[in-house]
Amino acid sequence: MSRHALQIFACNASRDLATEICARLGRRLGRLDISRFSNDNLRVQIGDNVRERDVYVVQSFTEPVSDHIMELLITLDALRSASAQRITAVIPYYSYARSDKKDAPRISITGRLIADMLKTAGAHRVLTMDLHADQVHGFFSVPVDHLTAIPSIAEHFCNNYDISNMVAVATDAGGAKRVGRFSERLGIPMAIIDKRRTSDTAVKHGDVVGDVAGRDAVIFDDEISTAGTLVSSAATLRAAGARSVHAGATHGVLCGPAIERLRNAGIDSLVVTNTVHLPPDKRLDRIAVLSVAPLFAAAIERIHSGESVGALFE
Repeated sequence: MSRHALQIFACNASRDLATEICARLGRRLGRLDISRFSNDNLRVQIGDNVRERDVYVVQSFTEPVSDHIMELLITLDALRSASAQRITAVIPYYSYARSDKKDAPRISITGRLIADMLKTAGAHRVLTMDLHADQVHGFFSVPVDHLTAIPSIAEHFCNNYDISNMVAVATDAGGAKRVGRFSERLGIPMAIIDKRRTSDTAVKHGDVVGDVAGRDAVIFDDEISTAGTLVSSAATLRAAGARSVHAGATHGVLCGPAIERLRNAGIDSLVVTNTVHLPPDKRLDRIAVLSVAPLFAAAIERIHSGESVGALFE
């Protein structure tokens, strides 16, 4: 293997996605042994020579989040100690992006803290997808390539539905910019639901701003966690006269009561991507999962060769 050759590793949260990425690039997934000592401390050992290599480590911050973050940090440190020439943390789902502001007294802006920890551990750059808020990009003091699944999800709706009567819907004013990009990609109008969050898991919906009566509504968001917002948004749209309700999101976290809520919700279909692994017990018939492996593979290839990543979306 030549100096500065590309190597890809995966921690436990994203092995399936990393395997797909490697298949697209025609490369073998690197050997990585993650185990625990008897006192529950993590142990990571790199199984391949990485001296002077261009290395990529794929790991989403999914449940158990703290364990998966520690796996990544220790892996980055091990690669640095093994003299990797450049280390890129590939984080398809950066969950702490939701902790992006000080909206209560005496709390941590944890999205920035994790960004600092990644650099300290040895990451020279970060590759991620659809951060919860664009400003999180600025938390990093290393280069960040920020991919988006909007074109892939828009193409799914374009290929599988009649979009002539569709309207894209933001679940609150904060998501309007994101949904604006989605609606522009499809060439359809958009609407906004007046949402007020009363706690981490509870929201109150008001009026729909925009015309949804008799139309096929597509709720679009960056992630779906407990599905509380999605289900209540669907009920609000139905009450406003929407003919059908669909949903799309990049990160299908689907934790807690999400699957039960979706099973009983008035949602005709839901499309997510595989930035978060969706086990068989969560795969309802109405849920479609798109692979983002081709996009991450193309981005990794471009970073490795020094080409523009932004050109992927032009």
